[in-house]
Amino acid sequence: MTTAPEKLDAPKLPKRFYESVTISGTDNGYVIQLDGRAVRTPSKAVLAVPNESIAAAIAAEWAGQKDVINPASMPLTRLANSALDGVAREPEATRAEVLRYAGTDLLCYRADGPEKLVALQEERWSPVIAWMQDRFQARFVLAEGIVHVTQFPETIEAVDAAIGDLDALRLAALNTITALTGSAILAIAVLHRQLSPEEAWAAAHVDEDYQIALWGEDEEASVRRAGRWAEMQAASLVLAARA
Repeated sequence: MTTAPEKLDAPKLPKRFYESVTISGTDNGYVIQLDGRAVRTPSKAVLAVPNESIAAAIAAEWAGQKDVINPASMPLTRLANSALDGVAREPEATRAEVLRYAGTDLLCYRADGPEKLVALQEERWSPVIAWMQDRFQARFVLAEGIVHVTQFPETIEAVDAAIGDLDALRLAALNTITALTGSAILAIAVLHRQLSPEEAWAAAHVDEDYQIALWGEDEEASVRRAGRWAEMQAASLVLAARA
């Protein structure tokens, strides 16, 4: 007789060990401090960001922790950790990942039906693709269904130019939005303020929202989506800030 597998206990979260959260301006940026000691990343780098408003938002995450420290509720802190421990060390790898998404961008793969979904994709996606061509001379090839289409090398080069020269934190934020939406086009539109984060998020979920309208929303999927939206907001805040 087989028995159901035991439910694994969630990992215990560390207790909050600090009283005060402050920000200190240094030559290396704005450092978040807990009781006067700098917060460090998992790789032991000092958590410093180039913009005071970003630092204030990260500090608010730490101040908002109650009895325990829950990283799931700290998307900006996690993004900064990723930037300092990963992207700063290999920025070209992160840039290449964004460009890979551009080669198979969500906005280039259109449904062949139903008619309402086709119209929704056209309404939300085509203006952004047209903007990419007008602004950056990035001409994307579109397809129906899931059959792969190869984008022109010149298109990927144009996307690379559109990314521009970003510091590690902003590059990490751009990559986060790209991965969350499945679209380098949408991420670049947020970067250049062609779309608001809300507009880009809605465009990325045209298909999903169409299905929800037909069949209703799954509670677990809704919780996951809320968590992803929090990550999207954090990354968008970074892109909107100026050093």
